[in-house]
Amino acid sequence: MKTRIRKSRSSSRFGLAALVAAALTLLAATGAQASTITVGSVLPPGATPKKFEAVETLFNTALPEKGANLVSPANGAIVRWRIQGASGGPFYLRVLRPNGSGANMAAGTSGAVTPSGPGLQTFTANIPIHAGDLIGVDSTNPTDEIGVAEVPGASYGFIFPPPFDGATVAPSGGVSGQEIALNAEVQPAPAITSITPTSGSIAGGTAVTITGTNLAGASAVKFGTVPAASFTVNSETEITATAPASLTPSAVDLTVTTLAGTSPTVSGDRFTYTACIVPKLENKKLKQAKRALWSAGCMPGTIKGKKTKAAKVTKQNPKPGKTLAPGAKVNVKLAG
Repeated sequence: MKTRIRKSRSSSRFGLAALVAAALTLLAATGAQASTITVGSVLPPGATPKKFEAVETLFNTALPEKGANLVSPANGAIVRWRIQGASGGPFYLRVLRPNGSGANMAAGTSGAVTPSGPGLQTFTANIPIHAGDLIGVDSTNPTDEIGVAEVPGASYGFIFPPPFDGATVAPSGGVSGQEIALNAEVQPAPAITSITPTSGSIAGGTAVTITGTNLAGASAVKFGTVPAASFTVNSETEITATAPASLTPSAVDLTVTTLAGTSPTVSGDRFTYTACIVPKLENKKLKQAKRALWSAGCMPGTIKGKKTKAAKVTKQNPKPGKTLAPGAKVNVKLAG
């Protein structure tokens, strides 16, 4: 026996505009398909349609089935969601973020969807989600229905009325021994573990192999703030990117962006641009001049004049301070 306390009120719907078609288009364009994690009900057989009885948010609070994820295990984005036994609507998928004190913050809402029948329905979405977040579903009318299965050990809660995004609210009540037929696919955010090679010329053109996780579906690869000259998604764990040119020698972080977010910066994603910064060679003997060039990433070029022990550099080309590609040659003239 279960009890529910309800209040009567009219409710108008709200929510974010649908961003759905772009997600699938992007995945198709990149070639490699991103792996996803299912959050929510395993959609057990035997779920039967049940009325909401109010304009409210329903969300599972316990899922005893093996392998079921009650909360998202990773940061990322919801790319698809499913309901079963639903009719009426429209419905809205909702992300709920527990605050640790029994309440949940409304962290995001999908666009409106209307099921075409009571069978399994799949809808696309693009909603950010954090590790530990729950998912829920909002009704539009008290007569809307969704599938509910009798499952020992399961439970779901309800929030009446549905909260506005950003609001933190406590559940209005709950039901034991049942779960709602709702789940979602979460694409985890990308992460870089290493790159090879870790350095290249400021002239650009270095082919860099990026290794990490959840890299499929990448929409952008950047060297610092500059987009890669080109990139290819080889697999879920590897991307090959061509370094763009840089004005100065420096170390930058590589990042990969997918619809699930941008990879956090780590020590393993650092790429160092190398260069020849032409040193001042005037009045240096030839051996000293060569050592200075090698230390600066340059190479000795044409040497004019007599190579005597007392000879020193009187002229050089290019001039000191020039930033060139690593290994650039510097010509000198000796006298004395």
